[in-house]
Amino acid sequence: MAKISTGTGDDGTTGLVGGARVAKSAQRVEVIGAVDETNDALGLAAALATRGELKALLRTLQEDLFALGADVMAPEGTRTIRITPTHVTRLVREEDRLEAALPPLQHFILPGGTPCAAALQLARSMARRAEREAWRAHAAAPLGGDVMVYLNRLSDLLFLLAREENVKAGVEDQQWMGRHAP
Repeated sequence: MAKISTGTGDDGTTGLVGGARVAKSAQRVEVIGAVDETNDALGLAAALATRGELKALLRTLQEDLFALGADVMAPEGTRTIRITPTHVTRLVREEDRLEAALPPLQHFILPGGTPCAAALQLARSMARRAEREAWRAHAAAPLGGDVMVYLNRLSDLLFLLAREENVKAGVEDQQWMGRHAP
């Protein structure tokens, strides 16, 4: 792996896969930043998780996000699509499993509960932002693969995982009451 501190970004550019440089303000770079933040929040959730199967799933999702980032950072014509419909199907299967096991939602709920569930909710909102950034980038230059679909499914999965974490800990969902401050 190359040296971390090279100074090459001091001019406001960053490198793409293959060595091309783009402005740090480029939409594609915004996607990568949002994906990195999502991955960081998944790392926090994994550090807080007490169940081995959840830690393993979060590690898989983190690996997926690195692959997704490589898809986004490869210039047109050099892309190797790493996030495929198979990745999306895996997320959907996990969502189906969770929805079958969780009590049905009867109302909007507030993020929170256990520290791990709260971190999963934070990762969910970050994944939503990453998806919005990806759609903006895609409008300018197609990203290819299943980047946006994966991010959309990921945010739904993280919501369900947060609910599962609270259920397993015996923590009730906190219902949004719809009240406004006086």
